[in-house]
Amino acid sequence: MKKMAKKRSRWIGIGHGEYSEIPAEKDFFSIVKASERVVCHFYRENWPCKVMDKHLSALAKQHIETRFVNINAEKSPFLAERLNIVVLPTLALIKNVKVDDYVVGFDELGGTDEFSTEDLEDRLAKAQVIFSEGESSSKPGTQMKRSVRQSYNADSTDSD
Repeated sequence: MKKMAKKRSRWIGIGHGEYSEIPAEKDFFSIVKASERVVCHFYRENWPCKVMDKHLSALAKQHIETRFVNINAEKSPFLAERLNIVVLPTLALIKNVKVDDYVVGFDELGGTDEFSTEDLEDRLAKAQVIFSEGESSSKPGTQMKRSVRQSYNADSTDSD
């Protein structure tokens, strides 16, 4: 337990548990080298990327074992070309300093921006970039699918 607490505090110290922006292309490499698992969202200022941001922001808080970051693809031409980023949004799933997998657009998430955070969580777990179960995952016992446009509170009185 002590070892896990030490790991958690190290992770928090280097930015795990929050969804943050990589300010410049050159910072990408030091961030990726500091963490075993990184989910990097290549984005530009548009609606689909904002939808992905909301889901990733929620997952970053739940999965402290993984670093969640984003970088503006238009301001990072070297990285975008090097990693073959063509469609936005694209998630580069990085394990041990190597890009292991990609989630390109919303095709794997139902082909629409109405996908749930759990759908994305399942996809990231399948790629083993997050832990699907364990102490760092805070999935409730009674699972409820939710999209970004829906309330996170099961008792919500909002009705559409």
